[in-house]
Amino acid sequence: MLLTSIVTGLTGLANSIFHLKICRVMLGIAEGPLPIGVTSTINNWFPSKEKGIASGIFLSSIKLGPVITPILGALIISVWGWKEVFFFFALPGIILPLLWYVFVTDRPPSSRFTNQQEVDLINEKVNDIQEGNNAELGYKKIPYLDTFIRVKQIKTLETTKSVYRSWNVWGCSLGYCFQLGISSLLLAWMPTYLLTEKHLSVMGMGFVAAAPWVGAVLGNITGGIISDKLLAKRRKPGMMISALSTSVMMLLLIYAPANPFLYAALLFLTGLLLSIGFSAYMVYPMSFIAKDKFPTANALVNMGGQLGAAATPFIGGIILDHLGWNTVFVFMAGISILTFLMLLSIDEPTKINP
Repeated sequence: MLLTSIVTGLTGLANSIFHLKICRVMLGIAEGPLPIGVTSTINNWFPSKEKGIASGIFLSSIKLGPVITPILGALIISVWGWKEVFFFFALPGIILPLLWYVFVTDRPPSSRFTNQQEVDLINEKVNDIQEGNNAELGYKKIPYLDTFIRVKQIKTLETTKSVYRSWNVWGCSLGYCFQLGISSLLLAWMPTYLLTEKHLSVMGMGFVAAAPWVGAVLGNITGGIISDKLLAKRRKPGMMISALSTSVMMLLLIYAPANPFLYAALLFLTGLLLSIGFSAYMVYPMSFIAKDKFPTANALVNMGGQLGAAATPFIGGIILDHLGWNTVFVFMAGISILTFLMLLSIDEPTKINP
């Protein structure tokens, strides 16, 4: 957080394209460990029945940023200038690390704010839960669904080598690659599409372009609730629902009329459905990987997501140059279906009652 804020502030001092590019590269390097640190903290600090919701709240805050920051940025620019945007946005990340250092420890037993009963609750040692007595954890067999999503008892991966050799980890990473790629492509190209193809006004474009991120805020939290509460910690269903429904939404967007309110509603629904599975991608490796090796697995999953986020806007631009907008939406629908097929090949490591 501290390095990210320093680089953000330096961006406001850039006086050439070269300096700006250097700052952008440094920003990516600085913020890379953030999601790994946050999700590892969630893994250490929450019982399994709450990890989906906690991850959903974290991810929804990321999607809330693109909704709020353009408004704040516009206000700062109107009063001071564009460089001051980076100075103001650097301030919170200088203060927050101090609060984090004071109040949050890596693990609950090290915190002065927790007692033994709370630590036992987090580590799921309350009520003398014995093997085979999973009622306290909320497990319940769902026969047809469990067969379809390949529910299996999976041995905990306790070495770095076993993490790197796990297809479950790599399949999750590839799925996240495609889905986050769609999100990134929408963020990069949707404003241009709305202006050039749907011929919306700049004001209308801003209103409509914010819709998927508002939907994403709700979708991330909803996805966490679904996987934790309704599906008893099964993670794959949310990921698969998200992949299939997103492919349908991409095709609907091709033929939607240029009505700002209707298109905003469709994009809101797109953001919601696309994001339902995102928290599951973060939580999925937590159930079968030792806590001290989880950062490695999470780094692989997050790496896949960031590669997709970097590549798809570029690929979308190439498609746009040669084949047009409709093919871009078909491309997103295609990789979303590919995500669904990829998810069929990985296991659902959820323990259930016999």
